[in-house]
Amino acid sequence: MTKAFFYTLLVQIIISSCQSMNESSHHKPEYALVIHGGAGVITRNSMDSLTEKSYRSALDSVLTIGEKILADGGTSLDAVESVVAWMEDNPLFNAGRGSVFTYDGKNEMDASIMNGIDLSAGSVGNVRHIRNPIKLARMVMEKSPHVMLVGDGAEEFATQNGVGLVDSSYFFTQIRWDAHMKALEDEKTSAAEKHGTVGAVALDKYGNLAAATSTGGMTNKRWNRIGDSPIIGAGTYANNATCAISSTGHGELFIRYAVAHDISALMAYKGISLQEAANEVVMKKLKEAKGEGGIIGVDHDGNLTMTFNSDGMYRGYVIPGKRYVGIFGNE
Repeated sequence: MTKAFFYTLLVQIIISSCQSMNESSHHKPEYALVIHGGAGVITRNSMDSLTEKSYRSALDSVLTIGEKILADGGTSLDAVESVVAWMEDNPLFNAGRGSVFTYDGKNEMDASIMNGIDLSAGSVGNVRHIRNPIKLARMVMEKSPHVMLVGDGAEEFATQNGVGLVDSSYFFTQIRWDAHMKALEDEKTSAAEKHGTVGAVALDKYGNLAAATSTGGMTNKRWNRIGDSPIIGAGTYANNATCAISSTGHGELFIRYAVAHDISALMAYKGISLQEAANEVVMKKLKEAKGEGGIIGVDHDGNLTMTFNSDGMYRGYVIPGKRYVGIFGNE
């Protein structure tokens, strides 16, 4: 055997050892929470400092709420529901109180939630008088034999289960109304105005995953359009065997490509990592189809991803001892 052979063999052994060390060096966190508040044309030039500060503060606050639940031994399902409900109550985000207006000047909201333990799921679409659609989605999951309820039927189910309806005036915010009126004048909207969603994924102390997503839809949408947010496998997916995913972006493309489930399936069938799967779907498949947006995810080992192909995405995560909040693509 030549010296060159021994040298090559030694290099291979060293590389293999380093890879093994890197794989084993990942310490599974006790819990993990990842959030998003929508993706799109979100750049430093398009946002003043006060608005930026407001969003960063809101993202940080909601991480605190979710972390407390998880740190105190709460479930991933409770954490994602509470986090998304808080964001629905915050008019900064296009969900719940801050929902955009349809072409007819109304608010139509969608939401979904999924439990990675048993793949149980619930979702609602086109609800107009539900303060927190995500809470109703969980109720559909736990108190009905169905997965998705929409429109008047969903609201009838809500009242039968003790959920009070709110007047449509609750959802009025001047900034969304102004965007609606401008869109009517232009008959078009910018990418930043079109899309907006909130979502959360979590891993709890018991090793269970959950995901939740909520949205007010697209500015000036028509004909009771429903996007990917309430669609299990497109906007939301959770499976303890793989990962939990929440999506945000061009809903039609996320539905066609079954984005959330596709990431999970790639992990299950190809044995690749969460980040590799997210890159394959978001940065390759979606991008080639001109689908803009992103996803957040966490796997059963506590690995995280916040992958997006747009200019920015309101996002953040927290694990024990570490926290991050971001908005723009270059941070």
